[in-house]
Amino acid sequence: MKSLRLIFSNPRYFAPAWVFASLNIWFGTWAIYIPTIKDKLGIDKADLGIAIFCLSLGVFTIFPIASKIIDKLGVGKATWAGVVLSSIAALFPLLVPNYYLLMISLFFFGASNGLLDISMNTLVTEIEKEDKQNFMSAAHGFFSLGGVIVGIGSFLIPIIGNPALHMGITVAFVFVINLLIYKNYKHIVAAPVQKEPFSLKLFKPLFLLGIIGFVAMGSEGAIIDWSGLYLKEITLAPEALIGSGFLAFSAAMTLGRFLGDGISAKIGSMKIVALGSLIAVFGYLLVLSGHTVLAITGFALNGLGFSVIVPELFRIGGNVKGVDSAQGVSFIAGTGYSGFLLGPVILGFLAESASLKHSFFALLGCILLVLAVTLLLKKSKS
Repeated sequence: MKSLRLIFSNPRYFAPAWVFASLNIWFGTWAIYIPTIKDKLGIDKADLGIAIFCLSLGVFTIFPIASKIIDKLGVGKATWAGVVLSSIAALFPLLVPNYYLLMISLFFFGASNGLLDISMNTLVTEIEKEDKQNFMSAAHGFFSLGGVIVGIGSFLIPIIGNPALHMGITVAFVFVINLLIYKNYKHIVAAPVQKEPFSLKLFKPLFLLGIIGFVAMGSEGAIIDWSGLYLKEITLAPEALIGSGFLAFSAAMTLGRFLGDGISAKIGSMKIVALGSLIAVFGYLLVLSGHTVLAITGFALNGLGFSVIVPELFRIGGNVKGVDSAQGVSFIAGTGYSGFLLGPVILGFLAESASLKHSFFALLGCILLVLAVTLLLKKSKS
């Protein structure tokens, strides 16, 4: 909890951590109104899927050029630019009068979110380098905390009775806090890195980190989307417990991220990724037992294991020798989000052709792959 105390005691650390929370508050508020938008515009599930794909397209469009924007502006100013752009872009998806404008607004919302995601992770990496303090995992914990804030805010839906007004109040609240504290990071620029010419030796660690990111975030997305159905169809859980897997996963992930920095400082980044992978392996074994209580416990262990993997990947990616920190973070973000978006889809096809239990066996195989790649990276480092 040292990093959590650090964040709450020093605005230099609280300011970037609040940016993490802000991103999930904006995105989560949009997400809870997706069914409302579907009904308002009279579109079917296929049309909605295409619209959401436009959001993903915006994210991936910005990834290749994000590092250049960050280098041009400086990481602090780029983060603030991402905050401003995301604040504006968050307003439009709930205001648009037709389907085509929804697609356009979601594209720009995705692009602004993508820029903010990469810049804020690079920002924390640079502050960690300057201050020799670890708080990346706790900052990701604030991202999870943003989701909790959205959940609490959802109780206001019947009181406000207007999606656009709800989003406007949310954006104003979040932006004002950012406006009061952004001066704590706006001046920060990335430390100059002695870049090396491209080589397979230089690309190998990034490629291996990318594999871990793809699998880890793909598994996260799969559990978020499919845990409820797994409990319902495989463990035959009562209706009251169907959402318990996601709740256990989310709660354990938030806790793990607040504890992760202290553990990382003691044992190192590669060891904590390996430890997280091992915990996730045991989690999947419990999930595959087919017993409701054990499966819910397994989802909690999954959350605890994955909670420390992704923040460490951003930390490691921003510190690869001979690679600019923004480029390293961009690469990890790109591969990770590819997994997050494709993982649930791949799992769905596998569940349709075989069974949902076979899909979770595949996820177990994927986390074993992560463990193997981690050991390979550790060996290469030593």
